[in-house]
Amino acid sequence: MRMTLPSLPSSFLVWRANRLSQHKPLIAVVDDDESVCRALRRLVHSLGMEAETFASGTEFIGFIEAAPSFHANCIVLDLHMQGLNGLDVQARLAASRRPFPIVFITAHDDEEARDSALAGGAIAFLRKPFSDEMLINALNQAIHGRSRP
Repeated sequence: MRMTLPSLPSSFLVWRANRLSQHKPLIAVVDDDESVCRALRRLVHSLGMEAETFASGTEFIGFIEAAPSFHANCIVLDLHMQGLNGLDVQARLAASRRPFPIVFITAHDDEEARDSALAGGAIAFLRKPFSDEMLINALNQAIHGRSRP
């Protein structure tokens, strides 16, 4: 579900963040390609998890600043986006001391970016197109600290 932050009261954002994080694992998908968000949301739901999508790094950072109780079990984060890119988001999260496990996804595999993302604590760095199994293993590692057998 895409949301526009200015139209939602902060109390709703806090309620929603708390509600989503209480039951099933919550995966935040941050990608400027709506079709990628839609596909990943379907995959995550098929695994019995919740998914919240964000169209940009800026939207995601704005959301978590407005809803400090929000906790995702993992963030699937596109590397290249307008405004805040994936590495910018990772740096902001580290600076705010909000330890979300991150799985980077990108259509442009760049060794320097990969090294930076992994050095910053990313669980995985996947190049699009990637298999469902690769993402599922990365999500399992983020949520449970291990890959699926």
